[in-house]
Amino acid sequence: MKNNHLVIIPTYNEAGNILKLIKKIFSLNVSVDILVIDDNSPDGTGQLVKKCLSKYKSHLHLMNREKKMGLGTAYLSGYKFAIENKYDYIIGMDADFSHDPYDIPRFIEKMADCDLVVGSRYIDGIRILNWPLHRFLLSTAANLYYRTLSGVPLTDQTTAYKCIRREALESIDLKHFYAKGYSFLFELNYKIWRKGFKIEEIPIIFSERKIGKTKLTHWILLEALTIVWRLKFSGFLKRM
Repeated sequence: MKNNHLVIIPTYNEAGNILKLIKKIFSLNVSVDILVIDDNSPDGTGQLVKKCLSKYKSHLHLMNREKKMGLGTAYLSGYKFAIENKYDYIIGMDADFSHDPYDIPRFIEKMADCDLVVGSRYIDGIRILNWPLHRFLLSTAANLYYRTLSGVPLTDQTTAYKCIRREALESIDLKHFYAKGYSFLFELNYKIWRKGFKIEEIPIIFSERKIGKTKLTHWILLEALTIVWRLKFSGFLKRM
């Protein structure tokens, strides 16, 4: 029998982290299932998860994809799975322990009166550990850029750690997203906010990964710069 809430974890080369993270999440006193979406990781991440499916029975799911297709498309696949299986709340998080799984109960508690709860690294001070200066400057500049141009009232527009009510996901067209990479995280916030749903933030501590490598590329940065203009322009056309 499934639980009420779903944790989505996209993976690519996270063999050193994923089983530890799954174990940690299931040790929490919360009713969550886990969906791992693996993009055919060369390091065998998907195979590791597959081997422990029977241990957690119906509470652990694995979606294998043929190749690396982008963070945004992974989340869209996960959200469709969540809607089809009627999970109440859907939590997205990174696989590398940069997001503390012990925050999951806080997200669920906050969802009592919200439709989207975002884990912010910048509310109530800066809460980032072990980031090089250039990553910090890039992140703060991106958040200021998105907030200023879009009007979305969030201090952290680019975090993956968030919890969404199923009804909010059902209200937006999951077949029509521009972003494929990390800027999908902003696009999702923007579309839910434009629908008038209630959005809140909770403070989280973000820790730089200890195992594995970051997935940030020049293509991802270019998409991040252009996505807000594509969204604003598409909205303008719809009003014409």
